[in-house]
Amino acid sequence: MVIIGAGFAGIGLGLKLLERGERDFLILDQADGIGGPWWVNRYPGCACDVQSHLYSLSFAPKADWSRQFAPREEIQSYLQTIVDSSGLRQHIQLGTPVRQTRWQEGKQAWQIVTGAGETIECSVLVSAIGGLSRPNRPAIPGLDRFAGPVIHSQEWPDDFDPTGQRVAVIGSGASAIQFVPRIQPKVARLDLYQRTPQWILPKPDRPISPRWQTAYERLPVLRLARRLAIYLLLETRLPAFSHFPWLSGLHRRQARRWLERQVKDPELRAKLRPDYAMGCKRVLMSNDFYPAVAADNCELITTPIARLEPGAVVDAEGSRRAVDSVILATGFKATEPVPAGLIIGRDGRDLAEIWKQGPMAYKGSTVNGFPNLFTLLGPNTALGHNSVLLMIEAQIRYVLDALDFMQQSGTGSLNVRLWDQSAWNDALQQRLARTVWNRGGCASWYRHPVSGRNATLWPRWTWRFALLTRRFDPKAYERKRAVSKV
Repeated sequence: MVIIGAGFAGIGLGLKLLERGERDFLILDQADGIGGPWWVNRYPGCACDVQSHLYSLSFAPKADWSRQFAPREEIQSYLQTIVDSSGLRQHIQLGTPVRQTRWQEGKQAWQIVTGAGETIECSVLVSAIGGLSRPNRPAIPGLDRFAGPVIHSQEWPDDFDPTGQRVAVIGSGASAIQFVPRIQPKVARLDLYQRTPQWILPKPDRPISPRWQTAYERLPVLRLARRLAIYLLLETRLPAFSHFPWLSGLHRRQARRWLERQVKDPELRAKLRPDYAMGCKRVLMSNDFYPAVAADNCELITTPIARLEPGAVVDAEGSRRAVDSVILATGFKATEPVPAGLIIGRDGRDLAEIWKQGPMAYKGSTVNGFPNLFTLLGPNTALGHNSVLLMIEAQIRYVLDALDFMQQSGTGSLNVRLWDQSAWNDALQQRLARTVWNRGGCASWYRHPVSGRNATLWPRWTWRFALLTRRFDPKAYERKRAVSKV
């Protein structure tokens, strides 16, 4: 097996393979360190928006989280510790971009070509790259001719210091609300270009005292109880998003009061007030974003950008604002997670082409025409209400059960039937059509920009997904006997 990606999904699967006594597998990652997004995202203030005790693998618990919502550095350190203590490091090859993978029907194997030209063959290929791995760079005229630094939030250089600069931030979503408060006190001026305001709630973050850390370590039942309490709290948010938007009324009022409390200027407050249903975009949490935007050296600009000049941003009304640096907080290509030419399946079909109207898979895990390929955190496995690690763990169980079936039955290749894949996705889209994510009156990264199909979210309970993937279901697959190998 070859696993692409050394984030939570790849590391989690690797741990489970070691636990089963498997040793013939390799994890490849183009980055120079462990952690996936928690390695590459280094912008100031980067942290998780899911509580720490639930944003961790159930089979690799951590008792001494420092805060309710862990910062990036602590999450990356957690994954690094898991790798070092388990012996998994010897199965990981870092600094190894994958240039192409191609299915070879006669061999019932995947051929992998790395960026260095190395060729690897494996029986099973697992894509653990996730949906938030490809930065989305907006098509703004003149962006490539800007004279100063143009930085995407995911590619924040360690040596970038905006102190004293005039900075333009394009985008006001999940990453911007974390780094804007960190750079605003340092910069000479901050121009924040906002396309759509966000629903923002207070973030109930605080340190976890050493006393509680010790208690969680000595009494694991307390840690498990805390994890269960967080899970149940987050899971109860689903009905407001999936069927009954009126249930979010309390949180809408809380968000509006938070805006009114932190922003006194009525004109600015109006620009920051969302006019779409709560949950249509990901609900954000921050205690310091609004004060940063309301600061004297910050201007919130809602007029669309017309172009960039070598030293300025020009908006659609012709206003020209001189800037030294541009920071792109424009998110990721979540509905285009696989670049063209990366995964080539049966009959030379390119997965990027198959997915040009949005990703589609069976149980978020397998794709017709791509035998022995499994995707972790694949299409429609992201969540708008709970910890995505719950979905990853369910998929890991599904993959391991599939491996058991292949070994016990002498199966050389598995290819999900097109009918089963289509039926699964048709049912998903019918459910999604009724949700706030599809009907909330906003444009979001959850939906494909051309087809409009929601190819990202799981619209049901997380326990339901775990139940549906608890066992591999061979009846949904075309199977071929293993070829003899000399």
